[in-house]
Amino acid sequence: MKRIPENGTSSVWGGEQEPAPYGAITTPVFHSVGFGFNDVESWLDVVDGTESGYTYSRNGNPTVNVLEEKICQLDEGEAATSFSTGMAAISNTLFALLKPGDRIVTIKDIYGGTNKLFLDYLPNLNIDINWCDTTDYAAIESAIKAGCQLVYLETPTNPTLKVIDLARITQCAHQYGALVIVDNTFASPINQKPLQLGVDLVVYSATKYLNGHSDAMGGLAVGRRSLINTILSYKEITGAALDAQSAYMILRGMKTLELRIQRHNENAGKIADYLSNHFLIEQVFYPGLKTHPDYEIAKKQMSGFGGILSFTVKGEPDRAIQVLNHLKIAHRAGSLGSVETLAGLPKTTSHAELNAEERERTGIPESLIRYSAGIENIDDLIHDLETALSNIDELT
Repeated sequence: MKRIPENGTSSVWGGEQEPAPYGAITTPVFHSVGFGFNDVESWLDVVDGTESGYTYSRNGNPTVNVLEEKICQLDEGEAATSFSTGMAAISNTLFALLKPGDRIVTIKDIYGGTNKLFLDYLPNLNIDINWCDTTDYAAIESAIKAGCQLVYLETPTNPTLKVIDLARITQCAHQYGALVIVDNTFASPINQKPLQLGVDLVVYSATKYLNGHSDAMGGLAVGRRSLINTILSYKEITGAALDAQSAYMILRGMKTLELRIQRHNENAGKIADYLSNHFLIEQVFYPGLKTHPDYEIAKKQMSGFGGILSFTVKGEPDRAIQVLNHLKIAHRAGSLGSVETLAGLPKTTSHAELNAEERERTGIPESLIRYSAGIENIDDLIHDLETALSNIDELT
């Protein structure tokens, strides 16, 4: 039996086993828009797909292909395709696979951009969206049984960190002929492998943990080859291609993915423990806490609990703003998954596209802070939070 490399090895070597030109040990950046051929016959062979090769970078690029191969190896998928951003990955995947009259079953706790896509754009194409409470399995399974073409999930959810039993929902969906797509951005393939739980497709914002350095944007979809081919054909027409330079930077970040995720997991867990025992904190959302309602599910399907947590501060919502304003180490910025700690409110980060009423309907408190723990020294991060909270205490 062929041995599948472990995560650390796949992070470094995935897609890069073949020698690069001139013996380079780093994947070259192929900035070329087009690729030439010695004769028309060999050109046609590549266009027809009878021979492998590249013709035009919107349709495929050697640097980008290495990234796609790497995520395939990490997620143990058949094929992958890349995109200019995470939202391009999500939107192109959905538009490629759905048609008017189709129905999606999804959960209320999903990223704000995806939420907006489901609220304002897919319904215009006569695609019906059935929203379910995220952890109400009876309601989700009932909605699937009523008929749908696609089930769209996110776990852990953004920003309230709910965890969904992927094996259970996927089994139900497949029983009734539906595809399952999972946004695995928060977990990364180091902490969770949805394809191994039966999921059909996984999507990522590669901008986040995969890149890890907040300096390049990208998106990925990985899963069954037949589905990826359909999405790829659609992407080639919409033009949402990932450029070679961004692909190179994401590849460079991914070489340390396992090491970074281990530190993110460790830091977030310790911070969640600290905040859980602080008298000014009302609630901490982190699946690694044994008090988390989805802890057992997370423990079953995840190998690590992730680097993201969120928490609410007691009192008026403006106290959350005061805490954020007093943080010295964390960037107040609208992203996550970076080596630097990033923190913000949902209305400035994950759900900026929604208004206060829409955020309330999805169960997101205005006093909630999303905290993406970086890889800094944990004592410094906790001291930073302690100082910020002590300043708030003085104001009460």
